[in-house]
Amino acid sequence: MAIFKAWLQDLHYTVLHGDPETVEVTEVVFDSRKAQKGTVFIAMRGSNTDSHKYIPNVIENGTEAIIVEENEDELPLKVKELPENLALIKVENAREALAKVSARRFDEPSKKLTVIAITGTKGKTTTAHMIQQILLEAGLRTGIIGTTGVEYGRHQIPTKNTTPESYDLQKYFHDMVEDGCTHVVMEASSQAFKLHRVDAIEFDYGIFTNIEPDHIGPNEHKDFEEYKYYKSCIFKQSKVGLINLDADYADELLAGAPCKMFTFSLEKKADFMAENIRHLTKPRFVGLQFDVIGRSSLDIELDLPGKYNVYNALAAISVTSLMGVDHTAIIRAMRRVKVNGRMEVVFKNDDFSVLVDYAHNAMAMENLLSTLREYKPGRLVVVFGCGGNRAKDRRYGMGETAAKMADLSILTADNSRFEETEDIIADIKSKLVPAGGKYVEIPDRREAIEYAMTHAEKGDMIAVIGKGHEDYQEIKGVRTHFLDREVILETAGKYHL
Repeated sequence: MAIFKAWLQDLHYTVLHGDPETVEVTEVVFDSRKAQKGTVFIAMRGSNTDSHKYIPNVIENGTEAIIVEENEDELPLKVKELPENLALIKVENAREALAKVSARRFDEPSKKLTVIAITGTKGKTTTAHMIQQILLEAGLRTGIIGTTGVEYGRHQIPTKNTTPESYDLQKYFHDMVEDGCTHVVMEASSQAFKLHRVDAIEFDYGIFTNIEPDHIGPNEHKDFEEYKYYKSCIFKQSKVGLINLDADYADELLAGAPCKMFTFSLEKKADFMAENIRHLTKPRFVGLQFDVIGRSSLDIELDLPGKYNVYNALAAISVTSLMGVDHTAIIRAMRRVKVNGRMEVVFKNDDFSVLVDYAHNAMAMENLLSTLREYKPGRLVVVFGCGGNRAKDRRYGMGETAAKMADLSILTADNSRFEETEDIIADIKSKLVPAGGKYVEIPDRREAIEYAMTHAEKGDMIAVIGKGHEDYQEIKGVRTHFLDREVILETAGKYHL
């Protein structure tokens, strides 16, 4: 039990009614259906609904503490008619209030953890898992929050967003502390900064991997400048920043960063550099070897292919080196690092191999396919679609990339959401076909994977991309279980491949 006013101490607010010092609270909610006596209800304007209209309902259910962002004359009731024991607070931004009140509700759990945050267009998930595996190797109990969900100890929790809502984020921090974690690695999306999900968190280390136009469109970012701005916000909340000096706009972001900064690079003089990159043959795939020089000196064997994974590894090595992690732990972790749905070889026989990757935009797709080309496949086959109700530039870009880099594209469903799969495929084809791309169109994703595997030719490398670790397909607002890895293995068994 807490006094409502104690949860407001980090907020600028106006009291519209009642006294927040006289109301006792136990929980924070922003879903009106969960509001009851003892809860703080935070009303927000959303893209689909405005929860201010439910204030009469939450009062009826016994709520005595309410935070709003609308003016008094815009509320669905008269303030003077409110119950005497109800405290009504107005703030400028309810999402900011949700983040700060949630932090207070869980007793500021992020301050009890070393928090490492990563932002960038690509590489966030792989880098986060690399950092986590290094810290675990060093004996540090470490949680992770990101695209693949929340993991700590024996707990694995799926999430809908790369960065969860602020209340959930604070609860996960709290639960990690209770479980004995001392460190957490998290992906911080541009939307997380825009929607105030990461307010009330000071990152001990903030990492910027790279930037490319993405997430621009309805309900995302209005243009690239806005997208870049929110990505840059990571340094405003970090004690120490780390940036990829080879990334576009790195100099601009470095110059504007308000925190202490370090750099990493494959091409320029930086605090941490990778050089002498060479291929490393493994039984199932090909990894890489490289040397780290600068503030650290290490010989690294990385069990993942691709130059972009050297960038991811270098980011992980750089930040853990700054943290003082023993180099032996770094080297051991890099030798066996694996990330579900990221360049994951799922099936291989004497004739062909099938891998899964989360590449879901042109930039990631081109990086993946160019890496696979280095292994000289007989044919490079890519199975992909594109998410519905998202910016169309993504599907156009993937169509152009597939035409340029794949020998055969098998066009299929991704998460079509409320669009028709065939319409999305048509958009992909509008760029793929004029560029001379060879393709097969199979809207059902399971059938598309089966076709790719049962029609494989000797030497084929098949990349099933776009969903990676995701274990669902979302069509017409309904999510059903679907995991590319499972379908690939089921197909191999079904056809005795």
